[in-house]
Amino acid sequence: MTETQPKASHFIDGAYVEDTAGTPIPVIYPATGQQIALVHSATDAIVERALISAKRAQKEWATWTGTERGRVLKRAAQIMRERNRALSILETYDTGKPLSETLYVDATSSADALEYFGGLAGALTGEHIPLGQDFVYTVREPLGVCVGIGAWNYPTQIAGWKGAPALACGNAMIFKPSETTPLCALKVAEILYEAGAPAGLFNVVQGLGDVGAKLVSDCRVDKVSLTGSVPTGRKVYAAAADGMKHVTMELGGKSPLIIFDDADLENAVGGAILGNFYSSGQVCSNGTRVFVQEAMVEPFLRRLCERLDNAVIGDPMDEATTFGPMVSENQMTIVEGFIAKGQAEGARLVYGGGRVAREGFFVQPTVFADVTDDMTIARDEIFGPVLSVLSFKTEEEVMARANDTQFGLAAGVFTADLTRAHRVVAGFEAGTCYINTYNDAPVEAPFGGSKMSGVGRENSKAAIEHYSQLKSVYVRMGDVEAPF
Repeated sequence: MTETQPKASHFIDGAYVEDTAGTPIPVIYPATGQQIALVHSATDAIVERALISAKRAQKEWATWTGTERGRVLKRAAQIMRERNRALSILETYDTGKPLSETLYVDATSSADALEYFGGLAGALTGEHIPLGQDFVYTVREPLGVCVGIGAWNYPTQIAGWKGAPALACGNAMIFKPSETTPLCALKVAEILYEAGAPAGLFNVVQGLGDVGAKLVSDCRVDKVSLTGSVPTGRKVYAAAADGMKHVTMELGGKSPLIIFDDADLENAVGGAILGNFYSSGQVCSNGTRVFVQEAMVEPFLRRLCERLDNAVIGDPMDEATTFGPMVSENQMTIVEGFIAKGQAEGARLVYGGGRVAREGFFVQPTVFADVTDDMTIARDEIFGPVLSVLSFKTEEEVMARANDTQFGLAAGVFTADLTRAHRVVAGFEAGTCYINTYNDAPVEAPFGGSKMSGVGRENSKAAIEHYSQLKSVYVRMGDVEAPF
């Protein structure tokens, strides 16, 4: 398919750029395991071109009014929506996610971010602080050149989530996609340039960790935004701190989903499915520790298995398919290892547990019951379609167990008692919480975690604080008094 063929590996200074001296990175279609494209990791020369053009473009972009910048972002959102099908097909080739998902979640979410921050750009103002006859005024200024480092599960969305607020505030961005899913961000860059962004304002460079390290450590970079794992986050955060760079870290999770026995069973099961099996479980905020009150455990498991029987596992390009493959052979192997550990440590396998008998990197939706807090599958992030059910008796007990984790990205609760729901959410040690739902992520709401799950917030007005800085100006209206 033509959608899979990038014109070149990188998009720099308003054009596709190639340098075949860079390490080859094969692009593998997860549904078949076959190579569908090839890109090359950025050489030092490519990285330098990206930095030089971003620095130049940012200076120009910062002189535009917020309304002018917003007009470009909203035009890009419109183009993205007009090309949603082609972009969704590319996302499916890149990630393996079913077209039934990508048509409604990926490019559309990126477009939402561009539209939202495009609308906000003209409203980014400072304030006037009266001090008697004197006063202070503040000016909200861009940071400069931002580096975005993407994850492989939502390549189009993450490029938009990072790029839109950065550009709205007057910054430039150099975006490095995951080497596993390198194609989609190139289209985001292409669309932004087509919409009227200055050449060099949004560059895309491919590469492994060494390319990310070069960008993060460069003195011309003012801000780093990473979506990835905790180990990667530690390294990037440390490197950024060495240069006193601004950072946003959206890292992993092992989020709790608590289901009380008064919850609506169908909704609770639906929430657990969305929080464990959507995108084949490859979502950072997933509620993979499902705490179910004792009386509800067996009805919950029974209904969950019935509904999992309705999952359509197959060709991701078939819009009837609702469950696709892992993103890579490596990720499939990792998930299989966790399933084996779950069985070895005594968890009861209730559903799935193996590969799907077809080509590609497919793992069955998998459910474990009788899981205890000390099991590996209850402690470590799996990033695959593996749901663990842990039973509990009381609210006090389950809250202590739910918070007993290094992570704090998300948490959810299902109950008919809204007083209890708000009480539980108040007690969660997590940045993104849900009541009687799970994994909704509108651009209007802040998204991010606490503890080891990261710092900063993406989306909403909160993101503006992470892509801009305030300058305070004190104005004295009278004479200056000095001691001598």
